Amino acid sequence: MNRLLVSAAHKSSGKTTVSLGLCAAFAARGLAVQPFKKGPDYIDPMWLSRASGRACYNLDPYLMTPEQIGALFARQGAGADLSIVEGNKGLYDGLALDGSNSNAALAQLLGLPVLLVIDARGMTRGIAPLILGYQAFDRHIRIGGVILNRLGGSRHEAKLRAVIEHYTDVPVLGAIAEDPDLAVAERHLGLMPSNEHADAARQIGLIGERIAAQVDLARVRALAAGAPALNLSPATIAPAARPAACVRIALAQDRAFGFYYPDDLQALRDAGAELLPFDTLQDPALPDAIDGLFIGGGFPELFMHELQANASLRTQIASAIAAGLPTYAECGGLMYLARSLQWRGERCEMVGAVAGDATLHQKPVGRGYVHLAATDHMPWAGLQGEAVRGHEFHYSSLDGLPADTRYAWRITRGHGIDGRHDGVVQHNLLATYAHLRSVAGTDWARHFVDFVRARRSLCARVEQPERLAA
Repeated sequence: MNRLLVSAAHKSSGKTTVSLGLCAAFAARGLAVQPFKKGPDYIDPMWLSRASGRACYNLDPYLMTPEQIGALFARQGAGADLSIVEGNKGLYDGLALDGSNSNAALAQLLGLPVLLVIDARGMTRGIAPLILGYQAFDRHIRIGGVILNRLGGSRHEAKLRAVIEHYTDVPVLGAIAEDPDLAVAERHLGLMPSNEHADAARQIGLIGERIAAQVDLARVRALAAGAPALNLSPATIAPAARPAACVRIALAQDRAFGFYYPDDLQALRDAGAELLPFDTLQDPALPDAIDGLFIGGGFPELFMHELQANASLRTQIASAIAAGLPTYAECGGLMYLARSLQWRGERCEMVGAVAGDATLHQKPVGRGYVHLAATDHMPWAGLQGEAVRGHEFHYSSLDGLPADTRYAWRITRGHGIDGRHDGVVQHNLLATYAHLRSVAGTDWARHFVDFVRARRSLCARVEQPERLAA
């Protein structure tokens, strides 16, 4: 497998733009490029997927075992000409003191040569000890090349190249000038998912062209081809046979809600779910004849006026949940199901299935990994009494919940809804700030599908309003 890790000395060095540009540039040259992203993230993978034309998969040492990471990497990378893993934060950054969940640990596990992106603003001779230090810190890691980013001009580039050549044995594989267009791209990548970006294709094309013009693609490809042989078996996560009893689950998938891991969606299908996408902004009703509903994360606050305007859909969702439709909502989905959403002094009506009000704040309320312990109110049989891991990242709080609110999760790490609980349970609804992953030991997708299947005999399928009227 030809493969490499794009990492950096620290966050905001430009590794996402470089990763995106490499995916776009190689894909434009006819290569099958398989992207991966280290850690929990939805936005960067959406852009990498658009650039490469292949779904991007997350590799998370905190939520996944080494065996799960290796099997996923092998299965998705099989048949690709090149696999590109984008790191998060810096090369040696991670939660564990021993670096066991760092980018470097992932590189060692998968035998990934490292392409180190360095924000070179204001640097000359000092770049040498930085590179030498990164080499010496862990001799198991092979830094196969550097890309100098945000250069001040040709003289700056020449000085850095001379210093690196004189003091180190690491080749310079690219030198990217300070570029306002790329700065705009980095800002979009950090704030706006590609499903919201009206001009994503043009932006990706521009980045691909700029990176191709300033990075030696042939040497980058040679670095990836020089990765050591790796004995990984994709068979360990081969999907099980699909159950005969299929259930139909409506999936909110649009500009407001797009935070889904592709392996989770596949896990839902493997468990026997037919996923029926719908648009919360434009569709007047849910898909016909559904047995369940899944609303993932996103940025509903950016579209709260459009969500409020689609009153027919909001009303139908509220009625369906009250009638017992099995529903799962994560983060943005929880906000949408609340009574209202408040942001920047404005308030919009939401679905009202959750008896609380979502309010956006200037700083994050909950961010990072969460540890959850299922309470007696957890509605999914397979997770009752279980302790699981997930992640959260939300600027909103959920206020005004009744004192007798039932929660599916007790928080042992993280914030959730109130610092102690997460996962509002009402009727057959579970709405939570936490994001789960099917590969993180929870197998939540199968448990949710089993819950939907078990409730199907008790709850009538949701039909479109015109059919109900007929």
